[in-house]
Amino acid sequence: MLIEYGVWGSRLVLAGVFGLSTWGKLADGPTTRKALVDFGIGIRWVPAVAIGLPVTEGLVAAGLLLPWTAGIAGAISALLLAGFTTAIVRLLLRGEHPSCSCFGAASSAPIGPATLVRNGLLLALAALVTVGAIRYPQVPAGLPVEAGGGLALIVVLAVVLIWTLGQLGALRRRVDEQTLSTLGAEGLPVGAVAPEFELRAGEGGRIDLAALLAPGKAVLLVFVHPGCEMCAALARELPRWQSRVQETLTIALVGNGDLAEHVAWGRAQEVGDIPVLVQQGNEAALRYRVRGTPSAVLIGADGRIAGAVARGAIAVRELITTAKTESRRRSPRRDEFASGTRR
Repeated sequence: MLIEYGVWGSRLVLAGVFGLSTWGKLADGPTTRKALVDFGIGIRWVPAVAIGLPVTEGLVAAGLLLPWTAGIAGAISALLLAGFTTAIVRLLLRGEHPSCSCFGAASSAPIGPATLVRNGLLLALAALVTVGAIRYPQVPAGLPVEAGGGLALIVVLAVVLIWTLGQLGALRRRVDEQTLSTLGAEGLPVGAVAPEFELRAGEGGRIDLAALLAPGKAVLLVFVHPGCEMCAALARELPRWQSRVQETLTIALVGNGDLAEHVAWGRAQEVGDIPVLVQQGNEAALRYRVRGTPSAVLIGADGRIAGAVARGAIAVRELITTAKTESRRRSPRRDEFASGTRR
């Protein structure tokens, strides 16, 4: 009987995943169509696929619940997941990280290693469901009505909860975007006290501004996004710049989204010892009035804003050069002061 419970429960979970995917795609058509274009679907085929794909997923979800169609639905779900995973691998090998949008606006994070892990687990689940449906075709018949219905209710509640959390995340992102658009002039005034922050760090734990500000060293916050090709090109240059200005400037990357995704992205760009920090929402970008990526903010050793926001890779490089020049200009004064003190 325990095996039958496992077969029924696994079918319910997979049906819930495909049902959630169906609803997400149909509820947010524009996001679905954009994702299809990003994944390489031709423009002329996008409208048909945007309807056909979620309808197919919905039929799979329904088929998984019926004993006489569960095996076929399980096999189709495995084929769909294998196709999705192959497309993701192809994009990642090309260095592209578009938003997944597998569940509509609720899953707008860019694809990455975490996406592959998720799909791998779902593919394994689909294989188990297919085998279980073939070996135990009578399930859920024979299970107590209360137990079988209870499992179904738990899965339904879990799907509703996940959907609600996804919608809250999407709403928060829209609020952040709206807030950024109404902040007025981009960036804080030069000389303003740099706002405090506490961001998740790639090596674990959290890092605040005070931890980055070493005595006599400025800090450059470079705002990036894993799906931004210009950000990737800039990130690959930063270790070389950091080695040139390491005595006077600390460079840190600031992203937004999944921590593991950013760590993997930083490793792929070979950023070395440059810390990769991740915002929960857009709290750092909002406080520093940064609206796009790649952008950078220079904070002086005194903890104050030392320059206007640098938008774009070229402007970021110029800001680093400016910081290096300023440190050289101040160095003779510090040496002269120290010499005068000794005399």
